[in-house]
Amino acid sequence: MREFGYQRALDVPGAVALLGADPDARFLGGGTNLVDLMKTGVERPARLIDVRELPLDGIEATRDGGLSIGATVTNSDLAAHPEARRHYPALAQAVLSGASGQLRNMATVGGNLLQRTRCGYFTDVARPCNKRSPGSGCPAIEGEHHNHAILGASEHCVAVHPSDMGVALAAFDAVVRYESADGPGELPLAEFYLPVGGTPHLETALPPGALITGITLPPSPVTAVSRYRKVRQRASHAFAIGSIAAALDVQDGRVREVRLAFGAVASRPWRARGAERVLTGGPASAEAFAAAADAELAGAEALPGNGYKVTLIRNLVVAVLTELAEEVA
Repeated sequence: MREFGYQRALDVPGAVALLGADPDARFLGGGTNLVDLMKTGVERPARLIDVRELPLDGIEATRDGGLSIGATVTNSDLAAHPEARRHYPALAQAVLSGASGQLRNMATVGGNLLQRTRCGYFTDVARPCNKRSPGSGCPAIEGEHHNHAILGASEHCVAVHPSDMGVALAAFDAVVRYESADGPGELPLAEFYLPVGGTPHLETALPPGALITGITLPPSPVTAVSRYRKVRQRASHAFAIGSIAAALDVQDGRVREVRLAFGAVASRPWRARGAERVLTGGPASAEAFAAAADAELAGAEALPGNGYKVTLIRNLVVAVLTELAEEVA
């Protein structure tokens, strides 16, 4: 590991100023991803600016009935918070499905948003990777890609975003708050993660040097009837090979509102807006859920080793929406 400096930030403006004075520095939250990448040489910061003591560890109901979550809130505290569990159960379930209890106690909400892909070519500095070294190539396309993207990928990168929490946040229209040298700002999650295109090394629209300060979840009654389901290769401590966050409101047998987002299928949490459009106003039936999944997955471009994800996601959509429909009936 490269030798590095360490400094603890005392307030938010100070943290932003410290990073602005040293572009080779990185913010340190829980460190559960960053420190691992430093050990393998993928990340080589000259200095870590510790933001864990900043006053960003609160979870509060907003005036309009939504929820405000600070960036340094730990994953464990978010999953246990009564307002999150009552109004956004899929978010609490998603957080609890990620990593071990020890890691959730350390990991922070802000850091979770910025965690990097778990593609083996990205973490192996002896191999080419366009995300780590632009223009070097993407050996995953011809190599090991069984866990890689089927939606929104490109010839430059087929890696997937690893977050469970991000999938629920995508379904709930979360807004990311940040502080930069130019002042505070906000980015809807739908705009926060950039399409992979020809620049897979550019992963978010966060301004250079900006510090994530929190997340806002808008109020929406449909989110109270929601569920997160994750499929993985072993029962614990594994990233998803496919996941879904879903929320459903049904009246007189017809879908009044639905939210759907998929995980482990794209370079970012994938909001299934095509499927939502197909379902809204139609019957809440297994046949309709399957048709909506087919509409969303019509754009899938599977590689030889990951075509199973198309069937997996289709089955998840039907199973989870059927359960929610029975719950609200």
